[in-house]
Amino acid sequence: MTTRRHRVTAGAALAFVLAGSAASAQSPAWSPGPASWAGDLTPITAADWNADRAAHLLGRAGFGGAPEEIAALAALGPEQAVRSLVHYDDTANGHLAPFEHSGLWDEGLLHFPPSRPAATELGLRNGESMGVRVKPDHVNRHAQPISDRFFYWLRATLLETRRVGYWWAERMLDTHRPLEEKMALFWHGHFATAESKVRDYRKMLLQIETFERHATGNFGDLLLAVARDPAMLSYLDAGVNVKGAANENFAREVMELFTMGVGNYTEPDIREAARAFTGWNFENLDFVVHPALHDDGPKTFLGRTGNFDGVDVLRIILEQPVTAEFIAAKIYRFFVREELSPALRRELGAVLRDHDYELRPLLSTLFRSRDFYSAATYGAHIKGPVEHVITMLKHLGAEDVPGVPDFNRTTTALGQHLLNPPSVAGWAQGRAWITPALIQERGNVAFDYLFPDIVNFRDPNFLSRRGAGEVGDRLRRGYDFGSAITLGDPASMSAFDLVALERDELFNTRVSTYRGWERAVRQLIPTPRGGARVDMTRMILDAGAATTAEAVDYLLGRFLRVPTAPSTRDALVALLDDELGTPDIGRAETYMEDPLRMVAHLIMSTPEYQIN
Repeated sequence: MTTRRHRVTAGAALAFVLAGSAASAQSPAWSPGPASWAGDLTPITAADWNADRAAHLLGRAGFGGAPEEIAALAALGPEQAVRSLVHYDDTANGHLAPFEHSGLWDEGLLHFPPSRPAATELGLRNGESMGVRVKPDHVNRHAQPISDRFFYWLRATLLETRRVGYWWAERMLDTHRPLEEKMALFWHGHFATAESKVRDYRKMLLQIETFERHATGNFGDLLLAVARDPAMLSYLDAGVNVKGAANENFAREVMELFTMGVGNYTEPDIREAARAFTGWNFENLDFVVHPALHDDGPKTFLGRTGNFDGVDVLRIILEQPVTAEFIAAKIYRFFVREELSPALRRELGAVLRDHDYELRPLLSTLFRSRDFYSAATYGAHIKGPVEHVITMLKHLGAEDVPGVPDFNRTTTALGQHLLNPPSVAGWAQGRAWITPALIQERGNVAFDYLFPDIVNFRDPNFLSRRGAGEVGDRLRRGYDFGSAITLGDPASMSAFDLVALERDELFNTRVSTYRGWERAVRQLIPTPRGGARVDMTRMILDAGAATTAEAVDYLLGRFLRVPTAPSTRDALVALLDDELGTPDIGRAETYMEDPLRMVAHLIMSTPEYQIN
């Protein structure tokens, strides 16, 4: 009941707060560089450096940070601050635990069929499939074990992928190398693959590790690693890219989306590149080339002719000046701002090309440049959903990524589901993250982290009595298959009708759906379901705030990278005064936690909080 009261109160106050946000006010702490800095890659000097610019750097090159982290970065000066973020190899990160597998995989799943019909047909033809045998053919539903096995792995890898998403989010929150994870997140959107098609969480996990390993290294090395990556090979149909019947999926995307951009190649280039990649595939988690399936004939690609394979094609792509410009521009738009001039694009491409596609010189150039700290760049970045949630947890001082609310659900509601981008093009980024409805949903997400719902946090229960979940409920209570799957009330059916339900059926997919979920959940390592461990009272007391005005000012300074209107600030102070019954923080120390969380929720619901 308390939570519902706060939601209503907060909603009314939010309307008042947002009404005041239309005005503009400049905070003394907010110090973007002059407009003349836009487009200027000249490094800023120590005289240009301050705590606000350190906060700007940490927010863009990482996921923000607490005031003490920003102060430590500010004390380094601009050159060393950038170096500490970009050249992180010597920064210890051993506290991050490797992913703990639930043990859902076994070798019988090695050659997982592409569909349920393929799985059951294989079982009926060979007597077994995916490591399980069919029942004797005189038994009703004798192919049921095959169908059950197929649905088991679909459910198991989906659930384990959600755990991988949690694991990765925890790394983003806890890492001592924030740029490593920020770049890995960037590459996940650039070289996009989705578990919904790959159907193997292990391949998705390996891909994350590849993105981390090459995060700020050499783009050419990363490109080759991705071209040989089992998840990418699976996602873009390498298995059907063979001599005499080349599949163009990867060849097209590697030029259109991954390296050059539309208009810089021809359809014949795509066909010839596809021939070069024939025979490239994977076995389990290993890259392989099948010589018998590789087209080793001469090919003409981007004006060159030779007996090219995939490595040659990637080398030729990297030799094109447009490739360096395309990659540099995309990195720029991710870290700096959406718009850049053709001249700046060429200049950034030259930086990348002149350093043989080493990414660190480009990143250092960006993060030290006047352009990065210019008025045009400040407040021009809209935080993506994953970045937004991790930044919010950092701002709140959360110790870990909580289980309530569910991380995967919250980011998906905001438009980004880790490990399941909408297409090979990844996410649209930028303004696509923000609509009126999504701004409201971002406020709801902040509320759910600050006031977790302890009643409705659970995943949809497939054993429920609603919809298809009724089948699982009946099976759990001892009904036979025929009774469980009937759409009517089994108690009202005759014995003849129930027997007829079982007759001459090879398998039942509704039963398999239940069994797949049940068997996967039985083995799954559960995600801890606690709320965010946040202590707003301690945060304010440690900050030394003595009044409600000082508390609000501290929270605004901690949470916002863009100043808000004075009327917004005044409304928040008035709200906190009203909730506490006093402006004296010392007087309200024992009961101010929820009111402080209300204020934090309102700040995080403002348009200003969505950008940095």
